[in-house]
Amino acid sequence: MLSVNINQFAYNTNDIVLKDVNFNINPGEFVGLIGENGAGKSTTIKIILGLNEQQKDAVSIEKEKKLSYIPERPIIYEEMTLWEHIELCAASYYLKNWELEAERLVTLFNLKESVYKYPKKFSKGMQQKLMFILAYLPRPDFYIVDEPIMGLDPLSIKIILEMLQAEKERGAGILMSTHALDTAEKYCDRFIILADRTIIYQGTFQNLKTLTHNEHGDLLDCFTTLVQNNEDIKHA
Repeated sequence: MLSVNINQFAYNTNDIVLKDVNFNINPGEFVGLIGENGAGKSTTIKIILGLNEQQKDAVSIEKEKKLSYIPERPIIYEEMTLWEHIELCAASYYLKNWELEAERLVTLFNLKESVYKYPKKFSKGMQQKLMFILAYLPRPDFYIVDEPIMGLDPLSIKIILEMLQAEKERGAGILMSTHALDTAEKYCDRFIILADRTIIYQGTFQNLKTLTHNEHGDLLDCFTTLVQNNEDIKHA
C-alpha cells in the first residue's frame, strides 16, 4: 500500500497549499487524481516522489516496493540517446535480461529507428513515449502518472492506457493525475478530487453521481456540480 498523509504544506508561512490530504493507493487499483488548475495535484505528486524534504514523513510505502513516475513534461538528458536512457533505467533498477523487452517496447511505439538518436530533438509525443517506456520497464508496484496522454497520437494513447490497465490487473497500484475526465471515467476505479487546497471527495464514480444527484451525468457533470457546491458552501 502507498499511503499519503499531508496534514499541511506551505511554501511559506502565509501560503498554505495543501491541508488534510490523506489517502491510500492499494495494489491492483487505478485511482484518478482530479481538480482544477492550482488545486494542488502537482504539489501532491512532488511530495509523493519525495521532492520536498519537510514532507518526507508524509508518504509511506512498503519496503522494497518499486515506484515509477511518468511526468507531464518529459525529463530528458540532452547528451544521451534514447537507448542510453533505457540502459540507465535498467542499471538504476538492477534489471536483468531487459534488452528483449526494451526492444519490444521501442518497436511497439514506433521508436526503433530512433534508438540511437537524441530525444532532446524529438517531438513532445515521442518524448512522452520514452517516459512511459522508462516507467514501464522495471514493472513497478506503483505508478505515479501526471497527464500521461498529453501530446500523444490516438493509437499511442490507446496502447498506453491498455498497458496501464494490464498493469493494474497484474497488481500494480496507479495514481493518475489528469484533466481528461472522459478517459478517467473509463479507466479509474475511484477518484480523489482536490479543491480549496484539500480533498473534497474520495470514492467511486457511482457514489459521486449519487452525491451530486447526477445519476445520468458523466464525470465532468459530477465534478462541476461538486466543485460549484463546494464553492457555495465556502462562501455561505
